Amino acid sequence: MIRCIAVDDEAYAVKIIADYINKVPFLELAGTTTSAIDALGMVQQGNIDLVFLDIQMPELTGIQFLKLCGSKCKVILTTAYPEYALEGYEHDVLDYLLKPVAFDRFFKAAQKALNYLLPAVLPPSNYTPSAPLPALPDASPNYIFIKGDSKNKFLKVGYDDILYVEGLKNYVSVFTPLQRLITYQTLRDLEAQLPQPPFYRVHKSYIISLNKIRMVDGHTIYIQDQAIPIGETYRDGFYKIIREE
Repeated sequence: MIRCIAVDDEAYAVKIIADYINKVPFLELAGTTTSAIDALGMVQQGNIDLVFLDIQMPELTGIQFLKLCGSKCKVILTTAYPEYALEGYEHDVLDYLLKPVAFDRFFKAAQKALNYLLPAVLPPSNYTPSAPLPALPDASPNYIFIKGDSKNKFLKVGYDDILYVEGLKNYVSVFTPLQRLITYQTLRDLEAQLPQPPFYRVHKSYIISLNKIRMVDGHTIYIQDQAIPIGETYRDGFYKIIREE
């Protein structure tokens, strides 16, 4: 087994990576943290093989972490900023995952780690497993948990039920055919949790489900009876996607 930790200053991002780790039979989740300094302490204890590491963290950047941990473990970077990829590879990272991370892309990175670390994690030659490994998962989760109106309340919403999402400062409204759910979260944070496709940001205040589009007329998307503007910044990418569908 490859002993892993997930490190990100955003708790929801840590949860996503931790859930992914738990789905892969040859990975073992040894810990999670939102502090790069705490993660460095775990690595320095010498029993961590692989770190899934966010680059942009307040206490210690991912690049600084790489310099400090040296060869004690291997690292797979996770970030929303592709411009850091080259610098990461200069520090011998195994892979670079761009947020939001889809499970199939995560699994490819995990396989790359297995191939690299195989001699270190293989059991002795006379070892006989007591049971076969579980089958690999064949799909990512098809739902998301949205924080409710109390501390420990979370609402499970299927991706296929989401029509579109509207952001307003630190709140987002998630619209489904039956209800509107309001949660304290930024649109950017929620965007990182939603798979792309089918979800796509079309405006600074809107994320839509491509599957729910009824019509596109000029720079306006219609989902059911709701008219959603396409922001100028997002137009080229959006039109490219729908023309390739």
